[in-house]
Amino acid sequence: MRIEDRFDTGIDELWSAFTDPRRLVHWIGEVEGHLRLGGEYSFSFFASGSEGRGRVEACEPPSRLLVTMALNQGHENVIEATLAAAGDQTILVWEERGVPVDQLAGYGAGTQIHVEDLAAYLARRERCDAAARFGELFPVYQQLAGNVG
Repeated sequence: MRIEDRFDTGIDELWSAFTDPRRLVHWIGEVEGHLRLGGEYSFSFFASGSEGRGRVEACEPPSRLLVTMALNQGHENVIEATLAAAGDQTILVWEERGVPVDQLAGYGAGTQIHVEDLAAYLARRERCDAAARFGELFPVYQQLAGNVG
């Protein structure tokens, strides 16, 4: 699963919002531990209520973060975030691997909500109503996931 978005902020600002637990709590959830190479962390996400543990497999400030996440579901997800400066903006590519095919729609909708909440945080707006937004996005992602073979 892959989501790409462009943010009206510099790469260092976006990197900080994406990796600093004091800032993560404003848009995605509570993250405790060490977000550095080899570091382990625990998380509790607002939008989905997901909780689990993970570790940092790659950390190349300010352009690449690769983490694994275990959600107590018998499998491990890999999330790779890459950031690229584009003038006064920054492009974020969020790729998630290891998602079971039958859960693609839920992960897609949830990840889009996280990215939208990040944009809201950077623009000094409130997070969305995650349940309502999920209800809007899930059918769209179901249709997209139906095309995966």
